[in-house]
Parts: sequence; structure tokens; C-alpha cells
Amino acid sequence: MDCDRCGADAVMHAAYSGAHLCGDHLSASIEKRVRRRVRRDELIPREASPENPQTWVIGLSGGKDSVVLTQILHDTFADDPRIELVGLTIHEGIEGYRDKSVDACVELTADLDIRHELVSYEDEFGVRMDDVVEDDPENMAACAYCGVFRRDLLSRYAEELGADLLFTGHNLDDEAQTALMNFLEGDVGQIAKHFDASLGPLPDREDQDDFVARAKPLRDVPEKEVALYAHLNDLPAHITECPHASEAYRGEIQGLLYDLEERHPGTRHSIMAGYEELADVAATEYGEDGDVELTDCPQCGSTTSVTGDRCRKCTLLDALA
Repeated sequence: MDCDRCGADAVMHAAYSGAHLCGDHLSASIEKRVRRRVRRDELIPREASPENPQTWVIGLSGGKDSVVLTQILHDTFADDPRIELVGLTIHEGIEGYRDKSVDACVELTADLDIRHELVSYEDEFGVRMDDVVEDDPENMAACAYCGVFRRDLLSRYAEELGADLLFTGHNLDDEAQTALMNFLEGDVGQIAKHFDASLGPLPDREDQDDFVARAKPLRDVPEKEVALYAHLNDLPAHITECPHASEAYRGEIQGLLYDLEERHPGTRHSIMAGYEELADVAATEYGEDGDVELTDCPQCGSTTSVTGDRCRKCTLLDALA
């Protein structure tokens, strides 16, 4: 099988587009899609300048997605004085698993000469995920605890680091799964929040004053292509599933999408194209209605939508105490 662009040996066939690509042209294609997403989402404001640079904090876990995103953003903006990149790594306290991925983060940021910050659940909250899984006072999946704690630290440290944007490595599969889950759950409010948090052109989003806005430039790239990019470019990615991963519902959605994509190539792209349009409409409607009122948590001061009560993070930490 030959590459459609140059005739060299192809390393993959993208069924959704029909393209056969060699390693060099696959890498170039992925880089092009990431840079196009940065432009389409208008992530660089007009006022950005060498005198008024943007700080982009990347949630760098050491997995394939965040490592690939960091590499491409560095290659694109390393010589651009308007952009400063910072890697932010969170250690959840998962023995063996996170230690190795932190090593990957340290290696990558050293190679790229990017500032790197490391924070941990243990230092910030006095808990480790290995212990949380054993205690489980709320009888929940490990991911339910971890997601709350991780989002809190990403948001809080992005703000402390003076971030203009917080980048995460969500790929096409991740976003299509989230979109389908929100549809099936009939959660229009969550669809609106999803748009405001990280989808669509940055100037079109509502309610960006309370949080550091998020960006997901990898969301047009399928997961398998991200993994292949990391391999082809010999990036220090730690490609191993978390030993506590147990999101059963998301796993079912993932399997469903895999089957649909195999039988109907392009399904993931179609889902996201329609979802983003509908999410924009939902965000506009909910924004105008002011349906969700944000307030400060009386215990930690974090912004929360839980009116008159503590935020979810504080509730969980108290249950674990």
C-alpha cells in the first residue's frame, strides 16, 4: 500500500477520507488539523503581541494525547514571541502508573525547554487516589472522584500561572463519546456548558470571566492517529491505561462508536459537526436565560454552580476525611 502523496510505504489508511499516508504525510496532516483548529477557534486574540504575550497552560499528563499536543504547539509557536507555553502535570497518587507518566512529562518539557509545573492530590488535598479507591465512601467509580479533583487543580493552577487558555489533549474519539453521552442523557444544560467551556470560536463563548477558558486543538484527530503520531515521532508518551479506570458507561459508548465507525466511516466527524452547531444554540439559549448562577464555595472559595452550598470537591474531601 503506497502513500497517496508521495508513493512511499503507507503506514495507515484513513477509511473516513480514503487516504493512504506514509509516516511523514500522516504527521503533516495531523499538524495541519491542529493548526487549523487553533485558527478556527480564534485562540490567538488580535491584541496578542510580544509586549502582551499569551500564556497557554497545557494539561500535560504524559499520555499520548497531551504529549502530542504539547509537541505540535511547541513546533508551531516556539519562535512566536506572542505565545508562552507551560506544562502543568497533576500526580493523582497512583503508584507506578503516574510516576512513569510524570517521567515522560519531565523528559518532554526538558527536551522542548518548556516551563513545567507539577502538583499532586497529596500535597493539595491530603489524599491519594490509591487510598480513595479503597475507602470509596460515596460508592462511586474512581473516575468520578478523580475527575472532580483533577478539574479543580487544572482550573486553579491555570489561574495561578496567569493562563489565558488551558489546553487539554482531548481527541476526536473523546469528544464524540462525550457528545453522544450528553445526547443520550438528554442533558441540554450540559451540552451548553460543554460549548462554553471548550468548543467553538473563543469570542463566541459565554461566561468566560469565571474560569480560564479551555481549548482542545486535537479534537479533529482520531485517537489511533494520535497514538501513531507519538510512535512515529518517538515521543516520550506513557501509553498505559490507568489501573483504576472504570467508567462503564463511557466504555459502552466507546464500543458503540467503534462499531459505527467501522461500518460507517466518518461517523465521529459527523457527530461532532452537528453537535457543535447544536451546542452553540444551547449555549446561547441558556446564556440568555441565566439558568446557571455561579457563586463561591463557602469552604474553599472556588467558583461553583452549587448555590448556597460547598462545591463538589469539598463535599468529596469531607466524605474522605
